[in-house]
Amino acid sequence: MPFFPAALETLIDKFASLPGIGRKSAQRLAFHMLALPEEEALAFANAITQAKQSVHCCKICQNLTEGEVCGICASDRRDKSTICVVSEPRDVLSIERGREYNGTYHVLHGVLSPMNHVGPDDIRIKELLVRAAEEPVEEVIMATNPDTEGEATAMYISRLLKPFHIKVTRLAYGIPVGSNLEFADDATLNRALEGRTEM
Repeated sequence: MPFFPAALETLIDKFASLPGIGRKSAQRLAFHMLALPEEEALAFANAITQAKQSVHCCKICQNLTEGEVCGICASDRRDKSTICVVSEPRDVLSIERGREYNGTYHVLHGVLSPMNHVGPDDIRIKELLVRAAEEPVEEVIMATNPDTEGEATAMYISRLLKPFHIKVTRLAYGIPVGSNLEFADDATLNRALEGRTEM
């Protein structure tokens, strides 16, 4: 016999299907939604519907936008000769927070993952190759995560870009600022040594 009414169970299931949300967190969120005044609950539901209907991919970089082209691609102040390739739209925000990078982006919407049946046709690689062929691109920075899938994706794309004679670089990895060497693993230390720079 179910503990909650069917509609509440459905709401809990929907919250539980979100990444990083367990069953208990889903229950808390569902109970919170039920406790909201009807106006606020409807506003929340409307925000989800509006975002789903109006947000789509930029026709150039595949980042999320409400217009045909995102603000970064539309800007005259961005360096169009450099493209930073990231896995997800949230990665663009991470790099933009640093306020150092002034080029454009390309969002793959995933990484190659044979175990999860994600191949080259399942992410936005073709669109990047079209940009490499049609735009005055001089450098492509591979900024996928430094895990197995991210590395495999970066290597695969770099091989595809070779015929275009474009410089392909990878983000440097190393010791985080404020940490101690004794806590760094071997792979991180090796990367830090490989990516060392002149002072």
